Amino acid sequence: MTKKIEKTSEKKETKKAKKDYSSIYDQTIPYKLDEAISIVKKLSKTKFDPSVEVHIRLGINPKKGDQLVRGAVTLPHGTGKTVRVAAFVSPDNEAACKTAGAEFVGGDELISEIKKTGKTEFEVAVAEPLMMRNLAVIAKILGTRGLMPSPKNDTVTPNPAKAVEELKKGKVSFKNDDTSNLHAVIGKLSFEDKKLSENYLAFIEAVRKIKPAAAKGTYIKGISICASMTPSVKVIIS
Repeated sequence: MTKKIEKTSEKKETKKAKKDYSSIYDQTIPYKLDEAISIVKKLSKTKFDPSVEVHIRLGINPKKGDQLVRGAVTLPHGTGKTVRVAAFVSPDNEAACKTAGAEFVGGDELISEIKKTGKTEFEVAVAEPLMMRNLAVIAKILGTRGLMPSPKNDTVTPNPAKAVEELKKGKVSFKNDDTSNLHAVIGKLSFEDKKLSENYLAFIEAVRKIKPAAAKGTYIKGISICASMTPSVKVIIS
């Protein structure tokens, strides 16, 4: 008897969880960018200011190294998020990186601390080319958390202070996942529609520019946007 009551309760909860958005938009069709942004704003019911995300379905084979999509772009209006940055640099560059806004700056001492504690209280790491060899001792820690600096997203550079400054202004890195999809945050829901639109277009253009030569057929197969805790809205590919 108890099991039947539990199953009935589960069905009721499932029905409550399913929401009908048909009065707001049609989930099966794509919309113009300005319309899609407007719809996402109507869909959000959160009490906090959620992030707005872009999801792209790519026509690539993620199992082939020559078809991987990875890059970085500085969004014109930033992401609205405070990104904590670590800079692995020589003493000559420490002051400049701190001035640029890096929260964690240092060389071997910073590396030793991370090796000892295993803590990485930052979202992005940049490094001078000469420091990459030293990072080998914490490569596993950084690598498993997606924090290893790389020349492919401009986080290994002879000008680390400039890299830190760009990250603080809204530079975001991206790469495809195992299902051939790309994901990126392009701002906060409180942003003006125009700012979200300009950030979106900057991101899409950056993705288009790095289309792998080995990728054949349709490169961008689908685009959708959403906010935290909202369903996605398809966007017309232009």
